[in-house]
Amino acid sequence: MDKGKVKEKSVWNLLDRFSGDKVILMVTVLLMLISVISVFSSTPLLVDSGKGIDRVAIMVKQLKAVGAGLVVGILFYLLGRSKYYKAFALFGLGISLVSLAILVFNLNLGIVKAGVINGARRVILFHGKQIHVYEFVKVFMVIYIAWALDTFKRDGFGILNRWAARSEKMAWIGRPGWQKIICIYLPMFAVIVMVMMGSNSSALFLAIIMILMILIGGLDARDVVFAVLVLGVAVGGFFLAYKAGILKDSRFGTAISRIMGDDEKLMDQLVNSPQESTAWKSARDKLKQPVGAQIAIKEGGILGKGIGNSTQKYAVPVIFGDYMFSFIIEETGIAGALFIILLYFSLLARGTLVAKDCDDYFDKMLVVGLIMLVTGQAFMHMAVNVHLPFVPQTGQTLPLVSHGTSSFLVFSAVFGMLLSISREVHYKMKQREDNAEPLLEHKLSEGDNSVGDRMDDLEALESLDDYQQ
Repeated sequence: MDKGKVKEKSVWNLLDRFSGDKVILMVTVLLMLISVISVFSSTPLLVDSGKGIDRVAIMVKQLKAVGAGLVVGILFYLLGRSKYYKAFALFGLGISLVSLAILVFNLNLGIVKAGVINGARRVILFHGKQIHVYEFVKVFMVIYIAWALDTFKRDGFGILNRWAARSEKMAWIGRPGWQKIICIYLPMFAVIVMVMMGSNSSALFLAIIMILMILIGGLDARDVVFAVLVLGVAVGGFFLAYKAGILKDSRFGTAISRIMGDDEKLMDQLVNSPQESTAWKSARDKLKQPVGAQIAIKEGGILGKGIGNSTQKYAVPVIFGDYMFSFIIEETGIAGALFIILLYFSLLARGTLVAKDCDDYFDKMLVVGLIMLVTGQAFMHMAVNVHLPFVPQTGQTLPLVSHGTSSFLVFSAVFGMLLSISREVHYKMKQREDNAEPLLEHKLSEGDNSVGDRMDDLEALESLDDYQQ
């Protein structure tokens, strides 16, 4: 047996034989490892004995999520194809609209019904299992917008064009402007409005991602201005409706209080209220997370307290979720925070390179959208944790690090999609290299010494130049 072939198939050369982007792969693996360590370290020894939730139960759940995430990522890498993602775009939009409608209208369809978390309808209960709808909707809408932009570029909205050709009254539907409104903006705004009913931060984040995709996708700048204006009008309408009492059950009031600096009012309430009073307890409970996160960051310093030595994990409820970055700073300091930031910046850089190498417009826009989705949510999570000015304190998990099954599985699928597209790009580039013809082909016949003769002529010319100088 050929030793070279044995070596080539060795397990140790698995990374060399990996066809996807290796940097994205390494970032994925490192984030998953950090997740396992961080969730275990950030979980109090006894979380809630009354509900049977303890450190071991949370850790086992996270390990299952990581294992399932690895399987999902590998399946998407091995089986995922650009054509499959294109075919799924419209189906994903349909799933998004139906699932959001279940939440907005609080529907109970038997095995599927709306669920409530923290006073807001954000999950669908399927056979008693919670499905965090917004995590899936984000990815589905990125896929759909990539497909819609690609289809518009190719003038491929066949159904609309056929309707326009059937009668003069429907001719307007074949115009590019109306096709953009019908196939890009209407679905986008419908989803944003429905998401806003349960999560303002998710709606704002998704709107920014989709508008950036439209801008990067090469549509006219007026389209982006139009989209922003319509969103502004929609937010204004929500504000008026909330003031009129129509949207009193929505999360719009929460957004207003956060933007208007609700934390300062709560702090005054905490300081000025008698201890253990109802007002004092209410303010204390609402300030536990943001204040505890700031304390964790301040106590972390440069190198941190060390793994397992956090104290704020006992004070901040579920710090391993929305405030994971603060916990990481407390235990590993600014050094650990910079390492996390470096990982996401590396992902952003490599994703940009993959998008640049994509020949297909859909692939390019899909990679751009997915990269912005992951890195954007990561940096939003960090901004909330460090309490940046003008950033409302709202919950967004740290992708592939924070505790949460739905979020972890969704982002595992996202990384698998990125790796599958980078693999396709790698294959196409390799095919072009193999099929490329040399720029200059010169064959020497037997006894032909033309190359040597030309080298002698070149040396003679250089000698003449030296002599003249």
